[in-house]
Amino acid sequence: MTNLSSQPLSGIRVIDLTSVMFGPYATQYLGDFGAEVIKVESPDGDVVRKVGPSSHSGMGAAFLGCNRNKKSIVIDLKCEAGIEALWKLIESADLFLHNIRPQKIEKLGLSSREVMKRKPDIVYAALHGYLEEGPYSGRPAYDDVIQGECGLASAFTLRDGIPSLVPSIIADKSAGLVALSGILAALFQRFRHGEGVYMEVGMFESMSAYTLLEHQYGSIFSPPKGSAGYDRVISSQRKPFQTKDGYICMLAYTDKQWHAFWELSGDSSMRSNPNYHSMAERLKNIDKLYANVANKLVEKTSDEWLQILKSAEIPCGSVNTFDDLRKDPHMDKIGFFRHYKHPTEGDIELVDPGLRFNGESLPVRHYPPKLGEQSYEILSALGVSDEKIKAATGQS
Repeated sequence: MTNLSSQPLSGIRVIDLTSVMFGPYATQYLGDFGAEVIKVESPDGDVVRKVGPSSHSGMGAAFLGCNRNKKSIVIDLKCEAGIEALWKLIESADLFLHNIRPQKIEKLGLSSREVMKRKPDIVYAALHGYLEEGPYSGRPAYDDVIQGECGLASAFTLRDGIPSLVPSIIADKSAGLVALSGILAALFQRFRHGEGVYMEVGMFESMSAYTLLEHQYGSIFSPPKGSAGYDRVISSQRKPFQTKDGYICMLAYTDKQWHAFWELSGDSSMRSNPNYHSMAERLKNIDKLYANVANKLVEKTSDEWLQILKSAEIPCGSVNTFDDLRKDPHMDKIGFFRHYKHPTEGDIELVDPGLRFNGESLPVRHYPPKLGEQSYEILSALGVSDEKIKAATGQS
């Protein structure tokens, strides 16, 4: 039996019209926190159901990874019965969210104005590629596009000479976490004041804020005190360091840590060099500093260096592959990789979200659902007749 103290959003009903990754990443956390997340899908299902290997059609690996602790209901928004069923769901909910472009949500009659007129105390969250107030409003957006537009891809140019994409859907996930934080704040305001809240998240804007947090740098001042781009982070020498038998990552950051590193590496010249005595001086000479570290680390094995660096409390770690994570003793101890017997997909592995409430991990209450798995259960509980359920779900 799961202790409710690990489910702080127990009793909250969420109607989730989002798809792909941006919204589903946020709503998976809401489900992890105990909310009842009802994932509303078209008769064709969320497109991400088709991404990655699968045991059955519509249950791809990417879908399984970001849709635990949710229920799935099919609603055909192209028919009147579907719209009527969705309104019943909205009227029963605490939170309604979607990632439908403004012009399309308006045509469906589901704008914030219309929804909050019928349900004044609801939290309405619109997850958009671009905020509505700007000229880009209504454009389609995906992670690759936003990585380019927010300046992240060009940051690689400062380091490597050519733009590149982070090999992760970082814009979707980062914007999803911004959406999550905004939703939690809006729910708090709703419960404190008893009124509804309209919130909007722009992936372009939130990812630009994410990227510029450190890279605004000298341009944060007016007039600028330097160029944009955090010198240390865009250094061509900032990368995993090669050792005698592999690679490690390490970052001495404070004066104390650098002095300890030079002492441990036996480099008296660096200890006495005024160009490296302070943070400001090290940043001016960051390429030479990292090149010096690289020359030192190649002298010993990875295990030797990790032991030496950890003894001095200099942050360091292995360069793990995805498979290495499964053998990591820390991950094993905390039960990071959780194994379940899915009712239709067999043995699956889901990951820990990395949170604890009162020392308890967040439970998996619902496995990633089949398309429309809970349609009848949810709609019949709202008083929708069998005939109308068939019509609303596109079966007639």
